[in-house]
This record gives sequence, structure tokens and C-alpha cells, in this order.
Amino acid sequence: MTTGTTSEISTFKGQDRRLRADRIGLAGLLLSVVAASAPLMVTAGVMPTTYGTMAIVGQPLLFVILGVVLTLFSFGYAEMSRHVHNAGAFYAYIARGLGGTAGAAASVVALVAYSPMQFGIYGIFGYELSGLLDKHLGLAVAWWVPALAAVLVVGVLGWLKIDLSAKVLGVLLLIECVMVVAFDFAGLADPGPQGVSLHAFDPTTLGGGGLGTALCFTIAAFVGFEQAAVYAEETSRPNVVVARVTFLAVGFVALFFALSSWALSVAAGPDSIVGLAQEKGPNLLFALTEERLGSTFTDVMHVFYVTGMFAAMLSFHNVVARYAFAMGREGLLPAAVGRTSRASGAPAHGSLLQSAVSLIAVLVFAVTDGRPHGDPTAPVLRLFTWSGNVGALGIIVLMAAASAAVIAFFVRRGAARTQAPRLIASGVAGAALVIIAVYAVKDFDVLLGADPGSPLRWILPGTIGAAVLAGIGFGVVLKYLRPAVHGSIGLGNEAFQLEKAASAAGPRGD
Repeated sequence: MTTGTTSEISTFKGQDRRLRADRIGLAGLLLSVVAASAPLMVTAGVMPTTYGTMAIVGQPLLFVILGVVLTLFSFGYAEMSRHVHNAGAFYAYIARGLGGTAGAAASVVALVAYSPMQFGIYGIFGYELSGLLDKHLGLAVAWWVPALAAVLVVGVLGWLKIDLSAKVLGVLLLIECVMVVAFDFAGLADPGPQGVSLHAFDPTTLGGGGLGTALCFTIAAFVGFEQAAVYAEETSRPNVVVARVTFLAVGFVALFFALSSWALSVAAGPDSIVGLAQEKGPNLLFALTEERLGSTFTDVMHVFYVTGMFAAMLSFHNVVARYAFAMGREGLLPAAVGRTSRASGAPAHGSLLQSAVSLIAVLVFAVTDGRPHGDPTAPVLRLFTWSGNVGALGIIVLMAAASAAVIAFFVRRGAARTQAPRLIASGVAGAALVIIAVYAVKDFDVLLGADPGSPLRWILPGTIGAAVLAGIGFGVVLKYLRPAVHGSIGLGNEAFQLEKAASAAGPRGD
């Protein structure tokens, strides 16, 4: 990984290294971060998989439990957002609390975690869109054709200003939510054999060998709420807006998905939901919807299922582009990546980098997915499921580390007493997240449907461990070979001010 020295980075003009402020308000930011949760994609894709593969009937209860854990996490995380405004979010917070080496490790984990989540969505997007084209237009198109087209379109929107992206995300998100709520009401009004039952909220329904993976799947449904901090430099009143959006997003996702997963279990029947999910797979929601709301509504829902995936891809792309921008600005990636477009103020070079990586990922999987002799659902069952859970595991690790960083940050500032309630909440959330990560790794074989002794069940989650170790090694190297870069990790625009002061004092070597 190539880095630039402080003097090398400073050759770019300051305005190229700053994201434009006051570009997005509370409503636009909320739409952007919740879009990453892709309500229709989660309801149609993640929930049936959790019911079927993990055989966890108590999925609605999981959303409630994790909603509480992530709300506790948000108390410290949101407070940190008032003190640190940096597009690097997780890694910036971790660096400010636990030091530059930990921050470097977190930056690597962030890229390794968020990128696979986007890759996975490209897989299911291509698969579903190719199915729609075949069904309605009679066009037989390989899944990777629409997936590659999506990479290009998302790349163009990522290059443009965030205002356009927020509008695109917002319209798609609102339509998705309306359609899911319509199913929720229909499912509760016309329940399955057991009637309107609260059995899914019974703690005994959480038993089963796949609980750890179900927790990871459920955390993946929440991913997006933490992205508010990534846009802090671009928001109006970041000290207020970021914290509000974080809490609003967690609350919305927890309630919305708890209700929707419960409506699924009621419509199918608590005693039948696991078997039906295993039989129908990703078509479970659509089958139950067609029985109640008709084929026309279901066909329209299929269309917005695909557009919801697009919204999630765009949201993740914007986040990774901003992480890459922040890393380039601070010398963790080539300095050119840390520049913005003069026309739009967007992190254009970070966007280009993510587009290139996504293009390679889709092409590699298209070549190696084994078709036509392999499984035609490979983009869903492998690329989407495996990549999504590897990414979710990485984000769980980042949240646990951020919880520790929040405590360290305020203790070092002498604010332990005034911030005591938030620090306690962070400690409880961090401990819960560590437990969830351990269970997720332990049960990864359930996700794969593989033998517990299969090397793959360790290799996939092991990519996050490898990212942690590689990041720590990178941080140690920077500390001794480029101490100025190491010292600026997490500082963002503050680092630019330090660089200007250093330049005024005269050139220096590393």
C-alpha cells in the first residue's frame, strides 16, 4: 500500500482535500444511511435466509435485542461525532481513542468490510434483474451483465454531488417502505394457521445451532446507521445532525424490521415459517404477498426489490469512497485518492477506486462461479450471502473497537465523570458486540452449509482477522518510517492545518 509523506500530500491544494460543507441536511442524511439497510432487500432476502438456513423462529426478537445493543452503542458513538468530524468515521474515532496504529488497522478493516457488502449486492442485483428481463421481456441475460452495468452507473452517481445521490436514494427508499408496510398489514390481517401469534418474541425461539450466524445476518440488516458520521464534513450542523440521524436510523431499522419479520412469521404461521422459508427461499415474501395482494402488486414489488438493491449499492459506494478519500488525505492510501472533484466537491478519486475494485470483483466471480454447469443461484447463495456476512463481521469488530475508543478518548480528556452514562453504555455495547462476533465465527459453518471441519468456514471470517493483523503491521511500519503520517491518522482537516504550519516552518525529511 503506497503512502505519501506529509510534504507530498501537501502539494495538493487544500480545497481539493476537503469535502464541501453544508451539502446535506438531516432528512437527506437520514435517507442516505437508511437506504443502505435496503428494507425490501432485507425483508425478501435476509429474513427468509435467517428463517430457513439458521432455523431461528425468533428473528423478530433478535431485531429488538440488537436494536437495544446498537442504541447503547450509539450513545458513545454519537457523542464522539460531536468532537470528531472526519469522513473516516470508524477508523478516525478509533485512532483518536486508541492511537494511530489501531486507527490504521481499523482503516484496513473498514475497506475490507464495506466493500464485500457492496460486491454481494451486485451479485443478487444481477441475478434478480436478469430474472425479470427473462420473465417480462424474454431476454436471456447472464447475471453479470446487469451487475457490470450497475457498477458503471453507481460509479457515475458516486462521482456526482451527494445531493443527487440523496434524492435518488430517498425516492427509492420511500417506495420500498410503503410496499413492505402494505405487506405487513396484509399479513397481519390475513394470518396463517396459527393466527396473529406473538410466539416469535418468545426467548425460547432463539435456540438452534445457527444463532451466531443469525446474529451476524441481523446486524447486517442494521448496517447503514453508523454511516451518518461518514458524512459529518458535508452536513449542516454536524454536531447536532449526525447524532440525531444515528439514533433515528437505529430506532427506525429496529422497529421496521422487527415488525416486518413478525408479519412474515404470522403470514406463514410460526410453526410453518422455517419449512416454508427453506422451500421458497428468496421468493417467500413474494409468494405470501401474491396470496394476499395479487400478482400485479407482487410484480411491482419485484421491480422495487431490484431498485432497492441499487439504492443500497449506491449508499455503500458513497461510504467506501469517503473512507478511501479520508485515507488518501491522511497518507494511508496514495495522496491522489484524497482529492475531491472541483466541479461537485465529491470524493471523485475515492469513487473511481471503489468502482475499479467492484468491477474486478464482479468479473472475477463471473469467471469463477461455475456456470453453466454450476449452481445458477451462485450469485445469491455465495457472492451475496458469504460477502455480506464477512462484511457484517468486520463491522461488528469495528463497532466493538469504537466502543473501547470512545471510553479511552473521554477518559484521557478528563471527562470520565461527565460522560459516565455514555461510557457505561459503550462498555456494555462493546462487550455484547464481542460476544456476537465470537458466536458468529463459531457458527460460520451453518451459513456455508459446510462440514464444521471445512477450511472455508475459517477462511472467510479469517479475512477479517487477516485485515486486522495487516492493518496493525501497516500502522507499526508507519510509526517508525513515517511518523508524521502516523501522527495525523484520524485528524482529517486538522492534519491539513498542521501540514500548513509545517510548510511555513520549512521543509523537513521523514
